[in-house]
Amino acid sequence: MTDFKTWRTPMAWEEAFRPGCEQSNEVVARLRSSPPLVFARECDLLTERLAQVAGGEGLVLQSSEHTQSLGSLSADAIMGRLRTLLQMAAVLSYAASVPVVKIVRLALPDQEPTGILRGYESSAAALNLVRALVSGGYADLGQIHEWNRDFVSRSPARDRYTALADEMGRALSFMRACRPTSARPAAAEYFVCHEALPLVYESALTHVDSQTGNRYNTAGHFVRIGARSREHGGVYSEYIDHFTAIRNPIGVEIGPGTQPDYLLGLLDQLDPAREPGRLTFLVRMGAAPLRDELPELIEKVMAEDRQVGWICTPVSEGPGLRRFGGIPDEVTAFFEVHQALGTHPGGFTADLTADVSASLDLAFLAAESYRADRMIPLRT
Repeated sequence: MTDFKTWRTPMAWEEAFRPGCEQSNEVVARLRSSPPLVFARECDLLTERLAQVAGGEGLVLQSSEHTQSLGSLSADAIMGRLRTLLQMAAVLSYAASVPVVKIVRLALPDQEPTGILRGYESSAAALNLVRALVSGGYADLGQIHEWNRDFVSRSPARDRYTALADEMGRALSFMRACRPTSARPAAAEYFVCHEALPLVYESALTHVDSQTGNRYNTAGHFVRIGARSREHGGVYSEYIDHFTAIRNPIGVEIGPGTQPDYLLGLLDQLDPAREPGRLTFLVRMGAAPLRDELPELIEKVMAEDRQVGWICTPVSEGPGLRRFGGIPDEVTAFFEVHQALGTHPGGFTADLTADVSASLDLAFLAAESYRADRMIPLRT
């Protein structure tokens, strides 16, 4: 890979990187010569997986912003987060009968040059640990199922969850009988994401793939435009330039008051080739605005014959998320809107920092919603 472009527009978090600053120049040079955190083929694979989601044949499970990023955790904590993510994904995948795309959050770099370098180094170390765990069998479906059985046996809702857990066990036994030596399981796939801030970090880790000639942001597989990116007026156009230039799949956060024309304009700018999986909308509105506003946005996008993924990213209210029937109200509203429109709820984000039981409860309850939507009855 070869280097791409460096932006020099000063922003609040980029003041330390003003041109001529010796420390910032040194950090940028070190980042440019550092190994990529992710690889081009992995980014392309995620685009393929997100195309399945956009087409109704997959789900996304993503760790929320409230969850600590991998790069800021100890080894034991990383193993715990990964275990929870794998358990949730197994339940959702079986219930909905589709693959689950697992996306975890990497650290947002600190504002100072040395902090950005530390963010890169800690993210690299965390990714190396996760890769070692996954390749070493930590993502084995049999082990994941045993973890889920243990959770169900201790859950106050075990009578409600037992049928699904038992059915998963029978399916795994059948798979082993038919294929005792299997290839690398889909459970082993995972991807990482981050919000594109600051641009000096993004550009330093953006390279041209030597095999294809395409540009990739190697700071993460899935790069997203958040609300903070849009708050900086003219600089926002530089973010659009960056996202237009790279081949990574892109996520765009949409909040209350988002206008359909804004989404259609982004589609024209960021996905002129109409490539499924290229663009995913991250819905972060709150339950009431979501019920009022999301239907029109979905219908306008569909009217343009655009195939994009829709992911619910609940507004964080800390550990005490409001719940309706055990599911955060915003996630419930998201399911209801898609059910009414006959469209596919592409997934949601979950807080893996909170009580593990709450995360797994969410997975089982969301699984019931997906099964009901597909009209697949549970065997008892």
